[in-house]
Amino acid sequence: MGSIPAKYTCEGGDVSPPLTWAGVPPSAKSLVLIVDDPDAPDPSAPRMTWVHWVVYNLPTTTTSLAESQSSTSLPRGAKTGLNDWKKPDYGGPCPPVGRHRYFFKLYALDVMLADLGRPSRHEVEKAMQGHVVGTAELVGTYEKATR
Repeated sequence: MGSIPAKYTCEGGDVSPPLTWAGVPPSAKSLVLIVDDPDAPDPSAPRMTWVHWVVYNLPTTTTSLAESQSSTSLPRGAKTGLNDWKKPDYGGPCPPVGRHRYFFKLYALDVMLADLGRPSRHEVEKAMQGHVVGTAELVGTYEKATR
């Protein structure tokens, strides 16, 4: 992915980027997308992984998400968890210091997860345990413009 365009960050429209994938395992029953930043708050001294987006129960027939997806425009049946801003939608990169890495992780599961309400990433990951049949990952970076 390289550098994430500012349009998809707090310095731009803060909208989700378009994503596409292929090769979902035939045994998959649902997909989970987690976007996070392991470099928070400072890449030279990371102390936490900041969660930007949690989507679960994406249909396996889904092969892409268009730009500007929200909890109300996702494919039918998909549900969202809460990011670390306590919101159910995508929150773009907004690193306080330095260039951060942003991991877009897609998991294929052999089950549909129960309705977890508005779960955290950790709650979704706990529900996924023992059910992951495939994974894919895309990494982008972003650093705020100097002012």
